[in-house]
Amino acid sequence: MPMPTDAQIFELGDFTLQSGVTLRDARLAYKTFGKLNDDKSNVVVYPTWYSGWHTDNEWLVGTDKKALNPDEWFIVIPNMLGNGLSTSPSNAQVPYDHARFPLVTFYDQVEAQHALLTALGVSSIELVTGWSMGAGQTYQWAVSYPEMVQRAAPFCGSSVTAPHDKVFLESLEVAMMADAAWSDGDYDPASPPIKGLRAFARIYAGWGFSQAFYWQEQWRTMGFTSFDDFVLGFWEAFFRDGRDPNNLISMLRTWHAGDVGQTPGFDGDTQAALRSIRCPVLAMPAEKDLYFPPEDEVWASQFIERGDVTVIPGVWGHFAGGGANPVDIDFIDGKLAEFLSKPGLADL
Repeated sequence: MPMPTDAQIFELGDFTLQSGVTLRDARLAYKTFGKLNDDKSNVVVYPTWYSGWHTDNEWLVGTDKKALNPDEWFIVIPNMLGNGLSTSPSNAQVPYDHARFPLVTFYDQVEAQHALLTALGVSSIELVTGWSMGAGQTYQWAVSYPEMVQRAAPFCGSSVTAPHDKVFLESLEVAMMADAAWSDGDYDPASPPIKGLRAFARIYAGWGFSQAFYWQEQWRTMGFTSFDDFVLGFWEAFFRDGRDPNNLISMLRTWHAGDVGQTPGFDGDTQAALRSIRCPVLAMPAEKDLYFPPEDEVWASQFIERGDVTVIPGVWGHFAGGGANPVDIDFIDGKLAEFLSKPGLADL
């Protein structure tokens, strides 16, 4: 899949990260749908996920009776720093190019997005929602800007990266770097570490979908004809087609560091950060998600005054939130529509 070229660009300028490192001439790529109304009260923010671009979020946007209808809402899809469209290892200036790209936290991601929304004159957001790492950014929005966010609906993601999740992420990093072609991250872009990418894809294949998904051969509903056809045609094709390895490692480290407790002012206290959330929160974990099991979101919800958890049923695991299964799409869309029909923070 070629990298999309239809993104708008917001110039962040010299953007200082939570670590103190400053990215010079940083840029945030984004796509909007719909029109901002006169009082700027119809804004939805829908951040991207691990390795995803704004185009990978569009399945949840549409005038065909979707909850995120651009005839009603002004939908902003910001691309994460590190994803290849916004400032990333693959396009950053020296000295932060390639493997030297600094850690970008969820807090940093939201600060960049807040700068964009402020430039657009937006002071209130009706809904922040997102899948996977997009869910992590959703939680971060609710903690960083508790007066601005009216509703938050993270799906298949979490407010803090769990230890078991970190095991998965570290296995990906080691697999990529074990390829001699990795060359400490200074590989030739024309000759990327293919062995590392293939190992990366196979590790992902064991986590992205549930055991039941494989037992039931649900990959056949996606058009694949055998197990090997699915592993090669879905997973390996995805990671070898337009995804830069340094970008993958950068986003992986953002995910690994995920914790709303690291927001300035909370001193690492995740529970205190969750208690600071004022808006209604609808968390939608997937029943058999191996990264973000429902019990993790039940744990987080107990600290959120207006927190609620609704489990996405079925066997698709993490990819229940990926937009590939029509049943899961209808479930998520329906719950978002219901959530948007209820009072937001300002009406409580």
